[in-house]
Amino acid sequence: MELLLKQKYNEINEIARSPTLQTVLMVEKFIEENSGEFKKTSLFKKLPKKVMWQTFQVIMEYLESIGKIAYDKKGYVVYIWNPKLVEKYRNKKGLEWNAK
Repeated sequence: MELLLKQKYNEINEIARSPTLQTVLMVEKFIEENSGEFKKTSLFKKLPKKVMWQTFQVIMEYLESIGKIAYDKKGYVVYIWNPKLVEKYRNKKGLEWNAK
């Protein structure tokens, strides 16, 4: 599955402009603030600043591949990143983090 996500990201990235960090953070913040309210196309149209569709696709693939977003059964974009939970387990003895 991870290989498939990387492949999709790379395929899209070849034809799209690479997004700036500022654009990625803007999209991520918007998704976090509006988690579960929009499907992908609606979310794209509601962004505070205009982004090219191909660039938006790259950002969405990236956020999904690093575990920050997911799609529910109906296709709504949901923000799933939980930094407090990560921090809790990061410091737990006996757990190892795999850097892939």
